[in-house]
Amino acid sequence: MNMRDSEVICGLLKQAGYRICDSDKDADVVIFNTCSVRQHAEDRVWSLIGSYKGKKIIGLAGCMAQNYKEKAFKRDSSVDFVVGPQDIHKLPRILDSLAERNSLFERKIWEVDSIKRPEEIYHSGFYQDREHAYVVISEGCSNFCSYCIVPYVRGPLRHRKAGDVLSEIRQALDAGITRVTLLGQNVNAYNDAGLDFTGLLKSVDALGGLEQFSFFTSHPKDVNNEFFRAIRDLGKLSKSLHLPVQSGSEKILKLMNRGYTLKEYLASIDSYRKIVNGGLLTTDIIVGFPGETGEDFQKTRDLLTRVKFNAAYIFKYSPRPNTEAAKMAESLSSQEKEARHKDILDLQREISNKLGKRKCEKKN
Repeated sequence: MNMRDSEVICGLLKQAGYRICDSDKDADVVIFNTCSVRQHAEDRVWSLIGSYKGKKIIGLAGCMAQNYKEKAFKRDSSVDFVVGPQDIHKLPRILDSLAERNSLFERKIWEVDSIKRPEEIYHSGFYQDREHAYVVISEGCSNFCSYCIVPYVRGPLRHRKAGDVLSEIRQALDAGITRVTLLGQNVNAYNDAGLDFTGLLKSVDALGGLEQFSFFTSHPKDVNNEFFRAIRDLGKLSKSLHLPVQSGSEKILKLMNRGYTLKEYLASIDSYRKIVNGGLLTTDIIVGFPGETGEDFQKTRDLLTRVKFNAAYIFKYSPRPNTEAAKMAESLSSQEKEARHKDILDLQREISNKLGKRKCEKKN
């Protein structure tokens, strides 16, 4: 999502007459488009900002901007402007304003109040990859998983109109793009005047000039067999599914407010594999969530061993401001989180390697 937002920012500024530099050393303005999902990401941004002090006009955009607002200037006085995810369309005007400032009158600018992005920002025509394009189909999230900051920094779930999505894809195809990835915090909750995500997938598959497309990411509570059949039957759609489970413990899933039981998740996996023969399956795992016992952790290990995901993104729990989980007492030390993180990583690596080896043997 942030990669696409960065492209949008670049496209907007190019339209306004700004030039993208090949090296940050040559730039007059440096914009950090940021993520707040994990503390590590925020710490890295603040460290990088410090290396530019006094040398450039520095901007903070994205989720960190929405999270910190004007407090960002207190966190680091070298930050000149702060722009939330829904306000990135204001960047050309903000830079014009900052370029006109002088030593007698300097001011900080923050824009974090917009609720919705203008549709036109998605049609600037800038793509970093000449063959592939990210296309946002929905913004924000209304699931309020207890560990997640996204609803607080990107707002509630909002769906773009299907006609606008298809128009953007056609524009990309006209520019020579052949592959597309549909993006949303919860893509399979998509609905535009009765057209659901499966219907959108069928419309995208029918576009001439498109060779392949995929989507990212799905929520387990919103999958169904019709959706799985679309993955199987649509010729241009990648035969893969990213379905974050987060934990193998019913207790932890409930504390996370995930909205499904482990039994329901496993039933969905069984249906997917029966319908999409040979389809790839990946997931997300969080270790060290507040209240996670050794038994809870073992249940997550057991889940990975049972399901045998092709790959998994595995994270250590990081408390985020405003979330319900941040109010929960943490039960593990950083060393214990690290040990569990490594253990799960090693287990998944072993599973992935075995699956990869079997695939190679079948080809041979």
